Amino acid sequence: MMLLLIAAAVQAATPAKTVPGDTTKAPATLGPIGKQAMPARGCAAYLWSTGDRTLVAMATADSARLRLAVDGKPVDYARVDEAGPGGYGFAGVTTYRGGDLTVALDMTIVTREDLASGAMVPNATLRLERPGRDTIVLPVAGMIGCV
Repeated sequence: MMLLLIAAAVQAATPAKTVPGDTTKAPATLGPIGKQAMPARGCAAYLWSTGDRTLVAMATADSARLRLAVDGKPVDYARVDEAGPGGYGFAGVTTYRGGDLTVALDMTIVTREDLASGAMVPNATLRLERPGRDTIVLPVAGMIGCV
């Protein structure tokens, strides 16, 4: 009897194997954007995934763009709306759009005395919406740098 209980516990603790075509896991839609330069002028928010610390987004205040790598392709999306208090040329919530993708960036901006020409973004989310697909919400954090 004890052997059956141990076998059942080991089986429950063993992760399920993923098989090709398995639809139980969400697709990795948002990928790394790689190293990004500072803008020529103004401010940029650099945002990392809180899970694996991968740089997944860069928003620029002056050009009003958001760079993401959706489905492995880096693309800049134009700002279409903004609301709420923010700082450094950014709103608290900014919406970007391109093609059939709508992205909402909701971020908290915190000024620190030990940072010259920038601020911290301790809490933020990226919400990706496409017609006919699941909405993806990714927690991110990062920094704002200004030229």
